[in-house]
Amino acid sequence: MTPGQPSPGTPDGNPDRRQPVDLALAARVAEADLPTGDEKTALVRSMFDTIAPRYDLVNRLMTFGLDVRWRRRSVRSLGLPAGATVLDLACGTGDFLAILTSAGLRPLGMDLSWGMLVANHTGQPLAQVDAAALPLVDGAVDGVTCGYALRNFTDLATVFGELGRVVRPGGRLSLLEVAEPDHGLLRVGDRIWFRHAVPLIGGLLSDGAAYRYLPRSTAYLPPTAELRSMLDEAGFATVNRRALSGGLSQLITATRRGQP
Repeated sequence: MTPGQPSPGTPDGNPDRRQPVDLALAARVAEADLPTGDEKTALVRSMFDTIAPRYDLVNRLMTFGLDVRWRRRSVRSLGLPAGATVLDLACGTGDFLAILTSAGLRPLGMDLSWGMLVANHTGQPLAQVDAAALPLVDGAVDGVTCGYALRNFTDLATVFGELGRVVRPGGRLSLLEVAEPDHGLLRVGDRIWFRHAVPLIGGLLSDGAAYRYLPRSTAYLPPTAELRSMLDEAGFATVNRRALSGGLSQLITATRRGQP
């Protein structure tokens, strides 16, 4: 390449920093007939605005209250001392914020949905933000929790990059997501409940379209190996995945590389 010649990348010669297309993910999303890009962001925001008023009730019913136990486990897994600052990303109505406060931690909540923040009565600091552009300085927090939202982020790699930026060296991640049990009978029962009963309950008590989207949205989730790789690239080490309650849910933890 001669001096002054644009380097390969974008038409103006700037390096192309776009994430490579994940063909397997694209195929899963297309098969499930799910939106991508700005269309997905708008759908997720609108959907959670709509279901916010009865979100907690439906959550308790569809998990038989197990989600509260899983969130407590997630907070314990942070392993942070009292007084540590923890960002709860996609904080919703505040389940994690309340548990973090009870554990002696200092939480702040951020969510894309204004409706969810309006329904959040925890009294903790809140902000409406896109997780791909967090309004925090580098190393601002000691840890991050996130409950069942990874599949709702439009660009998960960018979100992980932002978490790598705002979590201090030695800080912790504790991320909850849906999962599917590995074993036969439990797996079959989970599929029937999650794919058929949950949309029915959601339709009766809240918004049917939103709770029909919920089972389909699992197509957005990358496989565990890919999640590990993405977190590693974002600056996190000791990435672990634990199946909870026989695999009904999963807990992903990691530590930010570097000296505290």
